Amino acid sequence: MASSTYPARRRPSKALAKVLDGGDVLVQVGAADIGTGARTALTRIAAATLNVAPERVHVELGDSDLPDGPVAGGSMGTASWGSAVVRACEELVKDGKEGRADTTDEVAKEAELARHAFGAQFAEVRVSTVTGEVRVSRLLGVFAAGHILDAKLARSQFIGGMTMGLGMALMEETLTDEEFGGFLHRDLAQYHVPVCADIRDVEAVWLDEQDDALNPMGSKGIGEIGIVGTAAAVGNAVFHATGHRVRELPITPAKVLGHTF
Repeated sequence: MASSTYPARRRPSKALAKVLDGGDVLVQVGAADIGTGARTALTRIAAATLNVAPERVHVELGDSDLPDGPVAGGSMGTASWGSAVVRACEELVKDGKEGRADTTDEVAKEAELARHAFGAQFAEVRVSTVTGEVRVSRLLGVFAAGHILDAKLARSQFIGGMTMGLGMALMEETLTDEEFGGFLHRDLAQYHVPVCADIRDVEAVWLDEQDDALNPMGSKGIGEIGIVGTAAAVGNAVFHATGHRVRELPITPAKVLGHTF
């Protein structure tokens, strides 16, 4: 088992919300959906703020002509863009036609409080005394990450993060040429990442959590919290199985066999 925390931050963002012909709503923000479901999350945020069906909300992202939005990273994307979308939709409700928002001042005035997502990861491993190979039989993550905006997206992102943590624990390694400084692992044949056969049984669950000091949605980022505790949990499990602590990642067969069982 390993526990972990990750800061729940947000950055200034802008957004536009306006009524289209026919009554649907267009929401624009210069966000980037890098595969984490930003379009779905922002659609749900706008629909909830406007009290309309998600099918009536059309979100446009990924263009520098759109209202400025911060980079997707640091578990800040949804919190940052979503705050601007909420404020723009609130202005739309007041105006009836269009609403614009810029959260620069709001973010700057945030109280100095500790804001973190929390996780506890559990790992079960099998270690071969012959080859030193480590196999992860089961992974479980339990999280407290504020208000979960979409259960399917959240579970997928938690599991994806834990999969990345497994890669960090057992196989991912960057090696450089000591003489010329070039990268020695230049493709996926040399730089190994987890595949389906490596992920036997992985599950993620979360606790209901309300924190009104976070942002208008009460949400926390979940991009990294699934990653940061997983490698430690796997390392602890290997220690429990072998009686020896490997303190350099990844935990390769050579490092395992370097100890006497």
